[in-house]
Amino acid sequence: MTTRTLGVGVVGLGWMGEAHTRAYARLLHHYPAAPLRPVLVAVADPADDDRVARGAAAYGFAHTYTDWRDLLARDDVDVVSVTGPNYVHAEIGTAVAEAGKHLWIEKPAGRSVAETRAVAAAVEAAGVQSAVGFNYRNAPAVERARELVGSGRIGTVTHVDVRFCSDYAAHPQGALSWRFQNAYAGSGVLGDLVSHGVDLARYVVGDIAELVADDARFVAQRPAAVGAASHFARGGDGPLLDVENEDYVGALLRFAGGARGTLVSSRASVGEQCTYGIEVHGTTGALAWDFRRMGELRVCLDQDYQDASYATWFATPRDGELGAFQPGTGIAMGYDDLKVIEAERLVRSIAEGKPYGATLHDAVVAAEAVEALARSVAERRWVSL
Repeated sequence: MTTRTLGVGVVGLGWMGEAHTRAYARLLHHYPAAPLRPVLVAVADPADDDRVARGAAAYGFAHTYTDWRDLLARDDVDVVSVTGPNYVHAEIGTAVAEAGKHLWIEKPAGRSVAETRAVAAAVEAAGVQSAVGFNYRNAPAVERARELVGSGRIGTVTHVDVRFCSDYAAHPQGALSWRFQNAYAGSGVLGDLVSHGVDLARYVVGDIAELVADDARFVAQRPAAVGAASHFARGGDGPLLDVENEDYVGALLRFAGGARGTLVSSRASVGEQCTYGIEVHGTTGALAWDFRRMGELRVCLDQDYQDASYATWFATPRDGELGAFQPGTGIAMGYDDLKVIEAERLVRSIAEGKPYGATLHDAVVAAEAVEALARSVAERRWVSL
């Protein structure tokens, strides 16, 4: 029976902050034997509207702050989720660790490799546990894909295709939010979607050794944001302002194991919504996964080399963490469920004192790949990781 409590603080109560909060609240629903019981203690957000008050009332936070430092000063907060914009992640994440509190931080953990490494170093020095929001690796079908690749069921991996394409920046009147300005975001689609793609490829196939990349900016100017608008919002009627970072990245990859690959990511692809996925081809088989059909894995196994075809495999309660959410094959999970899995792995890490799931180490590896991609674009050459 769970007897110990875990005091939770959340910094930033936007969409992702709410996703983290729901994950903590739902943890014991899906993992009743969890070694710690999360208790929502405090939330901090500088928003000047009533969003935080409404959120606190809806989720049951006992305390609200406009300054995250006041939250960190509380002795009853044991773990902190950092879910604000990119430009606050490194400062707050480092401060969380230095305060001796466990850290769940969204990607990218910093606007650069240097910032990400600083957060990782603070976590290591403090001896606290960490989790990073690479949620796509938590899908049961992705776990199954990793097992199939690792067991050799598709033979030696020959080539890999990773696609992370979205339409959130496709509209030319989309607001110039912080995400389109380098001082605040650090990069464009690189830090946003490409970091997810890099982590997914690495988790399923293995480390990337070399790459060469190209990028593009499809919408060069955007109207200013009105208030604290998100990057999904429309801009105002004022003058157009310059977009400072990339909408698109395309890359050729060489994996450490010898496989070749491609990575294509765009935030301005009309018709894509959230086409996030991976295809892996081996010498004797293949597999493919698309986030929009999260519980399905297309597999080509145990057939001849020619005229082989795909079949659709549906995640079962024995695959990954599906059994914690649904009782039978083919019953769908959702995005928020992947966050509950992240929360469970972090709570288990805290209880046992050793890491489970994606950690700051994985954030550093992704940041190094993002930096290598940017360097390849700037220098027009292959770059080794």
